[in-house]
Amino acid sequence: MADGEILGRIDELIAEEHELRSRSVGVGLSGGDRDRLTAVEQQLDQCWDLLRQRRAKTEFHENPDDAAARPVSEVESYRQ
Repeated sequence: MADGEILGRIDELIAEEHELRSRSVGVGLSGGDRDRLTAVEQQLDQCWDLLRQRRAKTEFHENPDDAAARPVSEVESYRQ
């Protein structure tokens, strides 16, 4: 996946996240919507991580196509 495709996917996920969060105001989210919000947040973290990997590989003259999405369990355990 090229950087532009990753950024496009990030934009889609952000839009969905905002839509879900706006629905949560006042009444809250259904169980399915809460699960979807969690999944969206995890996918966003994976996309950002993949984009950072690709940019780092480019910076160090490596092939960015060698970057791969890491599992949620790994991406979610990063320290901020």
